[in-house]
Amino acid sequence: MDTLNRFVSDFNSILWGVFVLIPLLCGTGIFYTLRLRFVQVRFFPLAAKYLLGGATLFGKKADHTGMSSFQALATAIAAQVGTGNVAGTATALVAGGPGALFWLWLAAFFGMATIFAEAVLALTYKDYDAEGRAVGGPAYYITKGMGSRFKPMAYFFSVAIIIALGFIGNMVQSNSISLAMQNALGAPLWLSGLVTAVMAGFVFFGGVSRIACVTEKLVPLMAVTYLLGGSFVLICHASEIVPAFELILTAAFNPEAVGGGALGFTVAKAMQYGVARGLFSNEAGMGSTPHAHAMAKVEHPAEQGLVAMFGVFATVLVVTFTGLVILVTGVLDYQTTGIELTQRAYDLDFGRFGSLFVAVCLFFFAFSTIIGWYFFGAQNVVFLAGSSALGFYRAAVCAFILVGAMLKVDLVWSLADLFNGLMVIPNLIALLVLNKVVAASLRDFEAKLKACGH
Repeated sequence: MDTLNRFVSDFNSILWGVFVLIPLLCGTGIFYTLRLRFVQVRFFPLAAKYLLGGATLFGKKADHTGMSSFQALATAIAAQVGTGNVAGTATALVAGGPGALFWLWLAAFFGMATIFAEAVLALTYKDYDAEGRAVGGPAYYITKGMGSRFKPMAYFFSVAIIIALGFIGNMVQSNSISLAMQNALGAPLWLSGLVTAVMAGFVFFGGVSRIACVTEKLVPLMAVTYLLGGSFVLICHASEIVPAFELILTAAFNPEAVGGGALGFTVAKAMQYGVARGLFSNEAGMGSTPHAHAMAKVEHPAEQGLVAMFGVFATVLVVTFTGLVILVTGVLDYQTTGIELTQRAYDLDFGRFGSLFVAVCLFFFAFSTIIGWYFFGAQNVVFLAGSSALGFYRAAVCAFILVGAMLKVDLVWSLADLFNGLMVIPNLIALLVLNKVVAASLRDFEAKLKACGH
């Protein structure tokens, strides 16, 4: 088992390193930024208008034919804003130094163009199953957009995402919840796992309408709560905010100037950990969020593409607040890492309530990710085996959640990273091959805006 774990870990270090997925994902983001003439800048105000115009905690009930634009975005953000935004940010700061945050922002900027393309393709090639349920995602735009001869690539993607997110990934999220609750409240691991599995099952078996109903309320609530808590800490250390930004920018290009040389930090290291964490947290280019955006009921695919960019923006806000809180409180010792470092930062101003606050936020982040990842996997179960297999899939995911809460096996975490990486490759191939479709959709959207006098 140790040998297998080392092999998978070594393979992941190459797959997620500076020569494979990082340049591929960043390169795709840069390509689409140029191809779409900086769509994330030109249309950001209009995207905000669409978002705010459709943002509501009590949207029209979703059904098998789809959901509102905001509900689709909320379902996507539910998956994007997870434990990595709280614990993973701390890990990136410790491994890459404060400069990692700058490279994370840069990766997110280009990622907004990538996720626009994913949403456009998801809606352009959405489909309906035998029972009239709306379905979509990379497997669908690979087969419908690239042709039936690429169906094996679509099958590969579907299997990889079901394993990566639906099963193994949700074990990781469940384990994060159980450990946080054990540290904060002394709750037994099995109890946290059971409660999480029962709550998740209630949502799963309610279908699309219940998933949309939960995410449209849970996502804004958890995001606002966490950002308010972070704002309180930042206000308490207001004089340190500007120096923190200066530290981030200096460390991004000259780590030695802020003492990083003694810790072994380099620009390459800051870039690697920042970009990797950014790509992993916002999921742009990974092929996960298109499943949610394919369900949106909108007049034009590009409209949802613009709204989808706010999913990346939301993750940047959460990650930035986490990083700033750690930096302004001065708890970064380059030894403590993960959720423990984040909790230590909040403890400084919240007292013992700080650890509990982070644990509760972590629960909501992880639980929302479980819902989102289940849904993404479900779309691919339908693609592979039809809707009749959903009952078995729901029960299996609940079982994985329960078991994951009680396990502490490094191999499980390594396998999650492995399958996450493997599912990216076919999605990126499809994004690049179908770039003309995305560009044509944006041109058509712009033409219609001009015709309407916008």
